[in-house]
Amino acid sequence: MTSHPVASARTASRATWRGRLVPAGLIALSLVPVVAGAARVSQLAGGGPVTAANARFFDSPVPVIVHIVGSTVFLLLGALQFAPELRRRAWHRRAGRLVALAGLLSALSAAWMTVFYALPPEVTGPGLSALRLVLAAVMAGGIVAAFLAIRRGDVRTHRAWMTRAYAIGLGAGTQVLTFLPWTLIVGAPTPVGHTLLMAAGWAINLTVAEIVIRRSPGPGAARSGRRSAPAGAPLS
Repeated sequence: MTSHPVASARTASRATWRGRLVPAGLIALSLVPVVAGAARVSQLAGGGPVTAANARFFDSPVPVIVHIVGSTVFLLLGALQFAPELRRRAWHRRAGRLVALAGLLSALSAAWMTVFYALPPEVTGPGLSALRLVLAAVMAGGIVAAFLAIRRGDVRTHRAWMTRAYAIGLGAGTQVLTFLPWTLIVGAPTPVGHTLLMAAGWAINLTVAEIVIRRSPGPGAARSGRRSAPAGAPLS
């Protein structure tokens, strides 16, 4: 008759490990854009060589620095918001305010750079600027919607919009996975290919986000006895 407690303990242990793997995986996916951003800041601070590809950053460094800092905090601290153990603590709420602010800075600075930076052909393609502006608006709007939702106690809507916003912010990490195989097998993408590969990264993230949102139990399920959220549960 002791099998039930043992089985429950094993199930809880597996759920705990799954819950830890999700933030770890998100942090790992964030490392490439985070490291690249740190290298960019170091280049700007050290007065590195100015080329046609990076002249816009030296001419107007503040927006890109704001974007790098905001994105780094949003991606790394935001990944920890997916940990079920932390979601049940006051830390989650306090850190969430910083995550939201960092996400807004990331989205708004991305929109500013899209509009005002002269983008070289190798980092853009037809329709990509419009797509960036739309996604920046959705990301910023999603964070605002999540904030308003939690203010009125709507946890499920809050989680859903923060998950979508994080998926958009993590696009640069997934885009490494879409560009790398293409570049190794086919070579440098054409302008149209560049747009499609960029869009594919965001599309993958948003698709996964919607699957997670739909599979996640509502707050009532947690109160009724489900103490551990499933791996990959959205932000709250």
